[in-house]
Amino acid sequence: MTGTRRSPLLTGLTGIVFVYSLLPLVWLVINATKSQEGLLASFGLWFADDFSLWQNITQTLTYDDGVFLLWLRNTVLYVVIGAGGATALATLGGYGLARFDFPGKRAVFAVVIGAVAVPGTALAVPTFLLFSKLGLTNTPWSVIIPSLVTPFGLYLMWTFSAEAIPVDLIEAARIEGAGELRIFTRICLPLLGPGIVTVLLFSAVATWNNYFLPLIMLKDPSWYPLPVGLDTWNSQAATAGGEAVFNLVITGSLLTVVPLVATFLLLQRYWVSGLAAGAIKD
Repeated sequence: MTGTRRSPLLTGLTGIVFVYSLLPLVWLVINATKSQEGLLASFGLWFADDFSLWQNITQTLTYDDGVFLLWLRNTVLYVVIGAGGATALATLGGYGLARFDFPGKRAVFAVVIGAVAVPGTALAVPTFLLFSKLGLTNTPWSVIIPSLVTPFGLYLMWTFSAEAIPVDLIEAARIEGAGELRIFTRICLPLLGPGIVTVLLFSAVATWNNYFLPLIMLKDPSWYPLPVGLDTWNSQAATAGGEAVFNLVITGSLLTVVPLVATFLLLQRYWVSGLAAGAIKD
């Protein structure tokens, strides 16, 4: 067996990317422990004399009649319905596109690839105009319905289904008399587990961090998700008579990140296998 060769250049670049990715999180954790005064008077990458993490968490959860918890509820609602629905639709669509032939399949593939290349921000204004005509702006549906469409998730499930489900297995089940619904739920769905988890993670992160679409769709603060709500707190300092609560913004940002980190750690092995499966062929 030959030893693994190490590239100093690649190792150095990996280290730079690691530090670049980790530094903002370290800054967030350190500054969440500071009071408003300590935040403005201390070095950003080191702790202040007063450790105020627990006080900041308490103030964040209770400030403005506990509106942070309301924004958290909204965000969870958007993720459960939006990201969950997007994952279900991508799974059904990807499986159908991978295992059934029909006229116009090549055109559908071209549309999906084209949709993946279009950034979501480019569609935000047209989506707002459409939902305004339908009378759905300033409602949770204006955030949930666009979240149900995930071209990348559909493409990922399409390619994953084509590789993860053997054609012979489906044909054998059909010969045995199993219907298409039973084949999908009993045989194919368990094999699609890693891909489903991968799409769910990507959709959940995109919905959890969604900022621009809710910003233009929602006027009622009671329907804000966490990113938009925290931005309103951050903007208070620039308004006449507004209260600066930068310590609460930072603490709220930390509380917003924690569920995402925990989800990735819990589902990491499914996520990694889902990403790798598309590159493995028999």
